[in-house]
Amino acid sequence: MTLLSRTPRGATLTWAGRVFLDDARRIMLSVEQAVASAKAAASGSQGILRIALSRDIGRVRLSALLALCREESPQVNIRLSEVPLTELVQGLNANLFDAGFAMVNEVEDGIIAEPLWADPLVVILPARHPLVAFKEVPLQEVVSYPLVLCDPRACQGCGRQSERLFRSVDVQPIVAEYAASHGLMLTLVAAGYGLSFSTAAHLATCQPADVVVRPLAGQSASITTYLLRTEGGMTEPLKRFIERAERVCHQDASTSRAI
Repeated sequence: MTLLSRTPRGATLTWAGRVFLDDARRIMLSVEQAVASAKAAASGSQGILRIALSRDIGRVRLSALLALCREESPQVNIRLSEVPLTELVQGLNANLFDAGFAMVNEVEDGIIAEPLWADPLVVILPARHPLVAFKEVPLQEVVSYPLVLCDPRACQGCGRQSERLFRSVDVQPIVAEYAASHGLMLTLVAAGYGLSFSTAAHLATCQPADVVVRPLAGQSASITTYLLRTEGGMTEPLKRFIERAERVCHQDASTSRAI
C-alpha cells in the first residue's frame, strides 16, 4: 500500500493516503473527545456537548449562546471544534459531533439543517472608493468592479450563498482574489484589491478603519446560519442547547426591531 507519491517538488498523498489521513483525523478527534469527557466527568460535569463550527460563521451570537449555556446549565461541558464543512458533516454521521453550525443547508440525507439567524449582506469598500458616495450601493454597481470573495474551499457555505447572490442578477463576477479568512478579505479590500461582502455579525469583531461599509440598495440578500444535526432522537442537553440558540435569535430580532 502506497500512501505517498514522490514528485520532483516533494511528495503528495495518494488516494489511499488521503483516505488514511481522513480516518486518522477522525480517530484522533475521537480520542481527544474521550479524554475531554473523562476530565469533564472527573471535575463534576454531568454531560458533554460536542459542537462543530464551520470556519465561516459569525461569532457574536455564538458568544451570547455560550454565555447563556454557562449561566443556565453550568454542569454541561460544551466542547467546540472548528472544522471544514465536509468534516463537520462527516463528524455528525460518525457521531463525533452532536450538532454543528454552518452557513449552508444543502446537506446529505440524514442531516437536518435548521435556520437559526440571518444577517443582511453589506458591501465592504476601500476608504477612497467612488462607491463610497452612495448611501446604499446597487448590486449592479458593485459587480462592475473587481471583487475579493471568500475562498470556496475554505468557506463553502459563504461561497454557495455568494453564488446565489450573483445568479439573482445574472452576472459573472470579476474575481480579483480569493480570501481564506474574513480578516484577510478585509486586508485585501483596504489595500484596494477589490470590493467584497460581509455582515454586521462578522464585522462586529473586526472592522479596520480603512474600509467603509454600505448596505446593498433594494436587496434583501442575507447570510443564513444553520444548525446541523442528524435525524432521530436528541439528548436532553442538545434539546436545551437548541432552545437557547433559538432564544438568542429571537432576542436579537426583538432588539433590532426596537432599534
